Amino acid sequence: MPTLHSPTARPRLAMFSLALAMLLSALGTSIANIALPTLASVFAASFQQVQWIVLAYLLPLTALIVSIGRLGDLLGRRRLLLAGVSLFSLAALACATPSLPLLLLARACQGMGAATMMALSMAVVADIVPAEKTGTAMGLLGTTSAVGTALGPSLGGGLIALFGWQAVFVIQFPLGLAALLLMASSLPADPPAASRPTRGFDLPGTLLLALALLAYALGMTQRHGAAGGASLPLLAMAGVLGLAFVQHQRRAAAPLLSLSLLRQSAMRSGLIMSLLVSTVIMATLVVGPFYLSRSLGLAAAQLGLVMSCGPLAAALCGVPAGKLVDRYGPQDMTVGGLAAMLAGCGALAWLPASLGVPGYLLALITVTSGYALFQAANNTMVMRGQAPGQRGLIAGLLNLSRNLGLITGTALMGALFAAASGSHPITAATAVATATGLHTTFTVAASLIAVAIVLAWQQRRPPLVQPA
Repeated sequence: MPTLHSPTARPRLAMFSLALAMLLSALGTSIANIALPTLASVFAASFQQVQWIVLAYLLPLTALIVSIGRLGDLLGRRRLLLAGVSLFSLAALACATPSLPLLLLARACQGMGAATMMALSMAVVADIVPAEKTGTAMGLLGTTSAVGTALGPSLGGGLIALFGWQAVFVIQFPLGLAALLLMASSLPADPPAASRPTRGFDLPGTLLLALALLAYALGMTQRHGAAGGASLPLLAMAGVLGLAFVQHQRRAAAPLLSLSLLRQSAMRSGLIMSLLVSTVIMATLVVGPFYLSRSLGLAAAQLGLVMSCGPLAAALCGVPAGKLVDRYGPQDMTVGGLAAMLAGCGALAWLPASLGVPGYLLALITVTSGYALFQAANNTMVMRGQAPGQRGLIAGLLNLSRNLGLITGTALMGALFAAASGSHPITAATAVATATGLHTTFTVAASLIAVAIVLAWQQRRPPLVQPA
C-alpha cells in the first residue's frame, strides 16, 4: 500500500488532481454568475431570486468548510475528498433541471462538495509534498483557483451561446470525473485508523459554528437583496451563536476547534491577514465593473477583458510566487506580497483618474500579483510544521477566513463605494461620482492592507530566546 512521500504515491499526478479540484471549486462560482441574466429569463424570476443560484453554492461552502476539514482529519482525507468530488460532479449534472427549486438544491449539494475539495486539497498537499516544496505547491493551487475564476465568464458565455444554459453546469461533470479518477489512482492511502486523531467529532460545536457562519453570510448578502431589513437580526444572531460556539469549545471534551490554536501567533495573524486581503480583493471585483463602465465608458466586452486581467495575472504569478516562498521563506514573502498590494491599492485610488484604462490595468495587475505572492506565502506559513492530525482543520480555517473576507468585501466595500459615490441607485451615478467612490474605497482598502503588513512584519521578528 502506498505511503506518504513514497514513489508509488505519484506526487506529481496527485498534485495535478488536487489543482484540478481547486480549479473546479472556483469555476463553480464564476461560471454561474455569467448565466444569471439568462436564468432570470428562463425561470421568469427576479434578480434576487436567481442570485440564490450563487448563494446556494457559497453558503454551505462557507458554513461547512471547517467541519469538513476536521472530519478529514478523523476519517481520512483521501476517502472524504473522493466523496466530495463525487458529490460535486453528480450535483453538476442535477443542475440541468428545469425546476428552479431543484436547481437551488443541486447547487447547495455542489457547495458541500466544493467545501470538501477546498479544505482537503490544501491539507493533502502537506501529505504528498516535502516541506521545502510546500510554497511551490501552494502557489500551484492558487494559480488553478485563479484560472477557474478567470475562466468562468468566458467559458460560460461561450457554452450558453452554443449549447444553452444547462451546459455551464453539465461541463463540470466530466471535469469532476477526471479529477476523481486521477485522485483515486495517485493519492496516497489514508493512514490506519490507529494513527489518526482518536477524539470524537464535536457535533454540537459543528452545528453552532455552521449556524453562526450561515447567519453571518446571509446577513451580509441580504444587504443588497429584497429582504434588507433582515440583515441586522441575522448578524446579531451570528454574534450570539458565535459566542455560544466559543463557550462550548471551552467546555467540550473533544472540541471541534482547540482555542489554543488561535493563541499561536502565526496562526492568528495568518487568518486575520487572509480575511483582510480577501476583503480587498473582493472590492476589485465589486467596484471595478461600475467604475469601468460609468467613469471610463467601457462596453460589456471591453469590461470583461479588463476584469479578466486581474485573475489572469494572479494565475501567471502563482507558481513563480511559490518558488520565491520556498527560496526566501514565507515570512519575508508575506510582507513582499502585501507591499505590492498596498502599492496597487494606492495606484487604484489615484492612477485611473489621470491615465484611464492603462492606469487601472497597471494598478489591478499589481494588486493581484501581490495577492498571488501573499496567498502562497501565508498558506505556507500557517500550514508548515502543523501536526498531520490537524492539517484538515487548519486548511478549513484558512479557507474560511478567505470566504468570510469575500463575503465581507462584497457587502461592506460595496456599501462604502455606493455611499462615497452619493448615488441611489448606484447605476445612476455619474462618471465623477464613481471616480470619487473608487478613490475612497481603495484608500480604505490600502489602510486594511497596512494593518495586514503590521501583522506580517511581527512574524518576521525572531522568537525571544527563553533563559535556560
